[in-house]
Amino acid sequence: MAVFILLSTLLVCVVIGVPICYSLGASAAAYFLLLKPSLAGIFTQRVWAGSGSYVLIALPLFILAGELMNSGGITRRILKFSLYLVRPIRGGLGEVNVIASMIFGGITGSSVADTSAIGSILIPEMEKAGYDTGFSAGVTVASSTMGMIIPPSIPMLLYAMVSGASVGSLFLAGLVPGILIGLSQMALVWVISRKRGYHPPRTPFDAADFKNTFKDGVLALIMPVIIVLSVSLGIATASESAGVAVLYALVLGFFVYRELDLGQIGGMLKKTVLSSSSIMFVVGFSTIYVWILSVEQVPAMVSAFMLGLDVHPFWILLFLDALILIVGLFVDVAPSIMLLCPVLLPVMRGLGVDDLQFGAIMITGMAIGLVTPPVGMCLNVCTKICKKPITEIFVHALPFIICNVLILLLVTFVPAVSTWLPALLK
Repeated sequence: MAVFILLSTLLVCVVIGVPICYSLGASAAAYFLLLKPSLAGIFTQRVWAGSGSYVLIALPLFILAGELMNSGGITRRILKFSLYLVRPIRGGLGEVNVIASMIFGGITGSSVADTSAIGSILIPEMEKAGYDTGFSAGVTVASSTMGMIIPPSIPMLLYAMVSGASVGSLFLAGLVPGILIGLSQMALVWVISRKRGYHPPRTPFDAADFKNTFKDGVLALIMPVIIVLSVSLGIATASESAGVAVLYALVLGFFVYRELDLGQIGGMLKKTVLSSSSIMFVVGFSTIYVWILSVEQVPAMVSAFMLGLDVHPFWILLFLDALILIVGLFVDVAPSIMLLCPVLLPVMRGLGVDDLQFGAIMITGMAIGLVTPPVGMCLNVCTKICKKPITEIFVHALPFIICNVLILLLVTFVPAVSTWLPALLK
């Protein structure tokens, strides 16, 4: 009865257009009012406790770091540095798009921010260079998925909060899958560019410009190195490293590049508060929803059912991959992680899957949901940049999304892809 009330209320709210976080809260409230009115006081306590996790302090700081990068000229310098790295390669601007997403995502931890920052600069430049608009948009949204896989990663912070896994180890677990996605997408860009005749522009080598570009690029690249190593080696917590990232972005923006001014800070803080608060609402209402599922022993029942099936673990893992992808089509990343992890984690542990590996599976799978309709947050951002319909962007992004799916399967069935680096640095 309890599960029926939870799911039916959630489904009705979602169907009539209520945002997912409020749908979760409404279904939890219905549970208490109809079945446990004496425990209704727990509702606010659990919501507050869920959004007050120490790990989540890093979330607004990473978001603010991304805002500072965009306004402080760091993003533009990353793009210029990336262009030098792939200057001679066919489809150069497409390759730049992928590399820049790898670097940018390794600083902000946000795929949506990646799409907005990289896309607004590179899509117009690719169009001017003769690239098809659909192809440019497709590469942009598909490569942006690395923003939440390559550390630091905001979704990994949420997974760490739910699973209890080490944030530093999770960051390392996502590094290799993220790089593999980037390399596979770069290879595909080369193949498509060769077929369509996309050639890099022939420009003379400017030693002085290269020197300045290299210097600026290295300064920007120091940030993700500091974040990942400090957290992974236990030098700093995720929150402390996020604070360092903000400070570093401020120093670069004000004193090195001198493209920031105090008048911009207020707007960036406002955006940070709005983005962070929306995630906090999701986390808070998801927490009470998950607590109810735990009280009703739903994770234990799902685990017992899945592990009791007379099938090879291969098929269970494949089914769980499919489930993650399907949920990602309709539900945003944060609520998906908060809801699926408590239910699926016992199943994965029963199959011998390490928590770090499952984290890499979850984040890699959920990243695909950002570029698939109907929700597809990155698609929605990109369509505003290039003025193309979501369906057209998705069609062009589909070959690159297949690369993501193949890496997801690799992470699922080859544990070392996600676990060997954390084990190496222990």
